[in-house]
Amino acid sequence: MDLDFSELRQLVAALDQTDIAELTLKNPNFELTLRKATAPGQAVMFASDATLQSAAAPQALATTAAPPMAVAPPMAAAPPVAAVSDLYEITSPMVGTFYRSPAPDESPFVNTGDRIKSGQTVCIIEAMKLMNELEAEVSGEIVEILVQNAEPVEFGQPLMRVKQS
Repeated sequence: MDLDFSELRQLVAALDQTDIAELTLKNPNFELTLRKATAPGQAVMFASDATLQSAAAPQALATTAAPPMAVAPPMAAAPPVAAVSDLYEITSPMVGTFYRSPAPDESPFVNTGDRIKSGQTVCIIEAMKLMNELEAEVSGEIVEILVQNAEPVEFGQPLMRVKQS
């Protein structure tokens, strides 16, 4: 059983809506334990084994070969595209490292001034050795790139501003 970011997010939301205090999923590749925190609407996640198939969890899963570590409670779900006046911010859906191009010797996916279409890849976020392509959710013109190449990013951090068209 492999979990992707969407499934993990749904699992956390479903757990939050129940009286279940703890849920553990195990398979040969990983073990994931979700525990509700004392405050309503918060869950604490534990994970072991670095073979989780997706590191796209906004809760910044801690994965180690050592005993599981507690992780900070999830942040309020922020939309991937947030309005800033007439500009839209493309935000990071996970904690990781921001890359502007598919490889060090290749040109960037987008530059300031480029026109983009919804669904177009605009960057890569590397998390736990997995390269996650981030696709634009709006069409328009890139007016600002807010993060430098190979810089660490946080969940919800603005990456680019787009003038929607």
